[in-house]
Amino acid sequence: QVQLVESGGGLVQPGGSLRLSCAASGSIFMIYTMGWYRQAPGNQRELVATITSGGLSNYAESVKGRFTISRDNTKNTVYLQMNSLKPEDTAVYYCNTRARAHGSIWEVNYWGQGTQVTVSS
Repeated sequence: QVQLVESGGGLVQPGGSLRLSCAASGSIFMIYTMGWYRQAPGNQRELVATITSGGLSNYAESVKGRFTISRDNTKNTVYLQMNSLKPEDTAVYYCNTRARAHGSIWEVNYWGQGTQVTVSS
């Protein structure tokens, strides 16, 4: 099993910044793509950004130029630097890790518990 522990969410004013962190732990054989998703009330969960093990990133159009995803493979940690935050960024942000656990042949998507990001004045 793989566990994801998130941190960094909170309340911020429009134009402010937050950095989310997500550390994967457990019996990890290999971590592939990591990413962040978000879900606002009334909306489906949507992709925010992903990053491959090799550092290739992908962003939702709505966050390009404002958010930056990065990872530290030595720490099995993915980050999301969020700048110029807008009220519409308010959502629960979920960390996702595609990984293979030790002793398993399966490559599985693991999810964090979600962390609330609220952008409000």
